[in-house]
Amino acid sequence: MNSIQINDTTLRDGEQAAGIAFTLEEKVALATLLDAIGISELEVGIPAMGGSEATAISAIVEMGLNARLIGWNRAVRSDVKASIACGLQRVHISVPVSEIQIAAKFGGNRELIFNRLREAIFYACDRGLWISVGGEDSSRADETFLLDVALSAQEWGASRFRFCDTVGILDPVTTFEKVSQLTKWLSIPIEMHTHDDLGLATANALAGLRAGATSVNTTVNGLGERAGNAALEEIVMALKRIYGVDLGIKTERLRELSQFVVAASGCPVSPWKAIVGENAFAHESGIHAHGVLQNPATYEPFSPDEVGWKRRLVVGKHSGRHLVLTLLKEHGITLTREEAQSVIDAVRHMSVNLKRSLTVEELLDIVPKRSIANGIV
Repeated sequence: MNSIQINDTTLRDGEQAAGIAFTLEEKVALATLLDAIGISELEVGIPAMGGSEATAISAIVEMGLNARLIGWNRAVRSDVKASIACGLQRVHISVPVSEIQIAAKFGGNRELIFNRLREAIFYACDRGLWISVGGEDSSRADETFLLDVALSAQEWGASRFRFCDTVGILDPVTTFEKVSQLTKWLSIPIEMHTHDDLGLATANALAGLRAGATSVNTTVNGLGERAGNAALEEIVMALKRIYGVDLGIKTERLRELSQFVVAASGCPVSPWKAIVGENAFAHESGIHAHGVLQNPATYEPFSPDEVGWKRRLVVGKHSGRHLVLTLLKEHGITLTREEAQSVIDAVRHMSVNLKRSLTVEELLDIVPKRSIANGIV
């Protein structure tokens, strides 16, 4: 798994999430930030949309980023022309491969799929473009037909095939099996594109990589259509921490990147979101807080500094004596055992009433005034 690359599609599939619309300035800034942290490939949008979309793509192309830039296209010559007009030298061409998709878009005519794809690939090849082909809804496709499409794309000049779990219905085991079959027959690289409809986008993407895929689509914060996509921050850290694959990405900037996308999209992340959520490195319960104070590795998979976060110890309903006394000691306050228990009882009562943890100021307000005045008791 050492040759894996990230192809981030926040600027395309991420923006396709319902209610999301990035400005030109936000698209340029996001591309710049993704490039700065070390993402090797960016799917920058859909040139055939024209208008502001094409303007933004052209602006990103003109920046001369280190990341390779690719545009998303249907298997239509005019789409490829639009990509060329934006200055792109890499194109992704998507065709439906499941029966339900082919019936809805091509009247069930499989031959038409092959004809359109062949024409689009030849047109792109004749103009010196690098080509990726994607099988839309690969997960629900007949496996023989899917392989026929992938092998045909390879024969006609495609340099990569994208396996798409378009509606997020796979599990990791089935994903591994399906991708393994493709890797047995294809000589071109396979890219994973997974959705989170069942909460398995990251797991399925990793399973595909274990099966031999070497590229993976991600979006920042998992932003994307319906339930979203495999999250960039999750894929990067899972590869690094589970498989020992360091992609050279500046992980200490992942929180910064996440917060930028939150601001640009208007979509906050859950406090419990892996890697970038506000509570990802927050500890309240007595046993956990005590363990972290002794050795952070007891309840943290890696240091929060590694992803741009800081550890938070908060007091609330589940806090124990050790945490409360430690926090008070940091403010020069020492309590007797009886006073400490009284404070803990008050903390728990107040936390339940407020339905949240307490701030430091609220904790100090609970402490007996004599203790605060004297610093010690």
